[in-house]
Amino acid sequence: QVQLIESGGGLMRAGDSLRLSCVVFGRTGSTYHMAWFRQAPGKEHEFVAAIKWSGGTTIYADSVKGRFTISRDNAKNTMFLQMNTLKPEDSAVYYCTARETGPLGLPSRRAPDYESWGQGTQVTVSS
Repeated sequence: QVQLIESGGGLMRAGDSLRLSCVVFGRTGSTYHMAWFRQAPGKEHEFVAAIKWSGGTTIYADSVKGRFTISRDNAKNTMFLQMNTLKPEDSAVYYCTARETGPLGLPSRRAPDYESWGQGTQVTVSS
């Protein structure tokens, strides 16, 4: 497992943009998949986006497609989530996650498949 530290959350207004960062401490390999999940009060973890560390294949939840962009900087061992046109329903604690050995195909959208989790960063969007 690796250690993940998120940053970048805050209080925003609808329509604003925000970028979350996740620094990965530990060795990452070509098989690593990483993802962002979010959790609103009283709800379960919701998949947001995922990326393959090697090759950069990405997938998104329908609710954020076209507004959010996941990316990574291999040299800096950092993953990002660029969030544009924020909506109040985007308010949640956002978690950075990692999976050491992902499938050959697309990354998983299931929270239990990711074994490393960050502490989370709060994003609040007011209307």
